[in-house]
Amino acid sequence: MSTMPVEQIARLACTAAGFDPKGMLPIKVAENAIFRVPGQHLVIRIARAGQDEAARRELQIAAWLQAHNVSAVQPMGTHSDFAVIESRPVTLWKELPPHRSGTEREIGQVLRSLHQLSVPDFLSEVDPFVRLEQRIDGASSLNESDRQWLYQRVADLRLGWAERPSGMRWSPIHGDAWEGNVVTTETGVTTLLDLERASFGPPEWDLVSTAIKHSSFGWISAARYGAFCDAYGHDVAVWEGFSLLRDVRELRMTCMAAQAAGSDTQHATQAQHRVDCLRGAAGPRPWSGWHPIA
Repeated sequence: MSTMPVEQIARLACTAAGFDPKGMLPIKVAENAIFRVPGQHLVIRIARAGQDEAARRELQIAAWLQAHNVSAVQPMGTHSDFAVIESRPVTLWKELPPHRSGTEREIGQVLRSLHQLSVPDFLSEVDPFVRLEQRIDGASSLNESDRQWLYQRVADLRLGWAERPSGMRWSPIHGDAWEGNVVTTETGVTTLLDLERASFGPPEWDLVSTAIKHSSFGWISAARYGAFCDAYGHDVAVWEGFSLLRDVRELRMTCMAAQAAGSDTQHATQAQHRVDCLRGAAGPRPWSGWHPIA
């Protein structure tokens, strides 16, 4: 495993592609690290070790989306758009023009366009449970009872997924379609970001991300959720399989927080609150107190 700082990896990738890394700034440094080089209109994305294939596929998906008139973040277009440095896959992207987070209506519209496309051969089948057990392994801030409950919850929901009700025709899906990953530029172009989870699967998996913002957490009003449904043309919350996908999404959010708390104790209270909600100790939905993990 690499011990080289991600900043150094980013600088090496920048230089190898023929760009000057001067002024490079971090956008996000977490499991994946993202840097921008403003003077070069360049964004550098450093993925986890072992994610070479997924990183290559992101570049391929981005080009495919653009070719099918679905706006997405675009590869930089150099000979070094993909590289592996100190075991970390690195990809180079064009910096977006000024933009804001997408509205619910805009998210619904772009998902409708995405889900209408035919499935290309290179998309793999969605795995809603990817890395959940590993996240629980790292959830050292939780007591053993909570950790064992989470493991069992994963197992139960896996069985539910295998027996899920039929729904919409499977299609290309984004996999993580919330407003942080769907933005709209100042010229009005709604654009998909972070294609790491793009795959083929049930469109409902994308739709649930916005639905639970209303029904599980009360983050958006009924009117805003209605705008999303109107734009997409369907309300996933009326589907008989909704509660299953909702539960998986909530579990993913909880396991992410629990893993984060295992390495940074400032997230421990949030992780515990999420577990308490799932275990029924915080009353019925919508739950208050779910806050983003920075």
